[in-house]
Amino acid sequence: MSTSLERYTDRFEHYADRYPRVVDVALVLALMGGATLGSNLSLPGANPPDQDRTAVVLMGVSCLALLKYRSHPRTAVVVTAVCTVIAISRGYLLTPLLLGPVMAALYWLATLSDRKTTRVFGVTTMVALMAAAVFADSMDGLPLLLRTIGPFFWLMLPLAAGNMTRLRRVYLASVQARAEHAERTREEEARLRVTEERMRIARELHDVVAHHMALANAQAGTAAHLALTSPEQTKKILTDLTGTTSSALRELKATLGLLRQNDDPAAASLEPSPGLARLPELVSACASAGLAVTVTTTGEPRPLSPGVDLTAYRIVQEALTNVSKHAAADAAHVRIAYAGSRLLITVSNDGPDAMGSPDATGTTAAAEPGPNRGFGVMGMRERAHTIGGELRAGPRPEGGFEVTTALPLQPSAPETPPQAAPEAAPQAAAAATDVPAAGEES
Repeated sequence: MSTSLERYTDRFEHYADRYPRVVDVALVLALMGGATLGSNLSLPGANPPDQDRTAVVLMGVSCLALLKYRSHPRTAVVVTAVCTVIAISRGYLLTPLLLGPVMAALYWLATLSDRKTTRVFGVTTMVALMAAAVFADSMDGLPLLLRTIGPFFWLMLPLAAGNMTRLRRVYLASVQARAEHAERTREEEARLRVTEERMRIARELHDVVAHHMALANAQAGTAAHLALTSPEQTKKILTDLTGTTSSALRELKATLGLLRQNDDPAAASLEPSPGLARLPELVSACASAGLAVTVTTTGEPRPLSPGVDLTAYRIVQEALTNVSKHAAADAAHVRIAYAGSRLLITVSNDGPDAMGSPDATGTTAAAEPGPNRGFGVMGMRERAHTIGGELRAGPRPEGGFEVTTALPLQPSAPETPPQAAPEAAPQAAAAATDVPAAGEES
């Protein structure tokens, strides 16, 4: 029943929106007819009011005032209330038919005005009509309670109905506004997701390509230098070079295969993401390029989530790549510490740092991208922030360069402000896709 009533109400409101003047005139004529009929009613045994057409004129004026309820709802309430009070004081019986115009005015006032206005005009109208009913001669045969409770009940109905209609319209307007906002932002959110995914993939490709190409370049240069003086060592380095390039091709295949992966359950499984368990392979590859790496682990090793494990490995890989490319050092030190709920990683070298010197602010030029620099440090910092960690990179007071990061054992939300993400994502994606040449910082 309620669903059918709501359906007919929606149809009526739709028709009223299309033809407002027709609906207003029809309602005014109906109210005028009801008020005219009500002016002829009287209590049993009471003398009917004089047939001087006063009630017809008063009700006609009040009904005509209702035609302006859309633009002047308060004026309509005042006019209808005054005409009804005059009619009651002249001896006409207070009935719902006589109250029709003022009830309609109160309903539209509650629909179109705010709560404060509705409360002030509604209470004033109710008090005036209840006082008129108390002192009216036409209701002498009724007790005082019936004289007051009748007008109060009938005038409360339009106020409550109008308030419900206003709340319903506000709710529908808010729902429509949210739908329009979602429609406007849907494309922007989809574009942001695509940008973030491109940034993640580009960062992964950067780490894979830059690391292996830097090692391959260092191994090839060492082999060329020792080709005449140490053939056996040259042969070993070239063998390691083959392993480096094979590893690069294997990781590139896995990364590109992830892009081509579909939802087919029969699709071939991909190689697991690298983690700290592959540090011995990384140390061996660096050793073949002429960089001796020592790894020290303190604390009780704990299981890491796949995201934290991959991030830790990539940060160590990128830091060692920068050492082999930019620092005139023969050795690097990797310290891994399990402290509480965090994983602390430090990668340092003792040689003169070629990545840049500290400026007046204490930061190095290599820590920020420039026209002839890569984005290795920025990429490491982004990786750490993505899982809720921190990263610092800069020269050591005693010489050399050091990268320190603190990662949670379980990934958490990034600490960067959410409002900065839409602006930073395109720049970071462009930065991550820039794979530097052999002479640039990775």
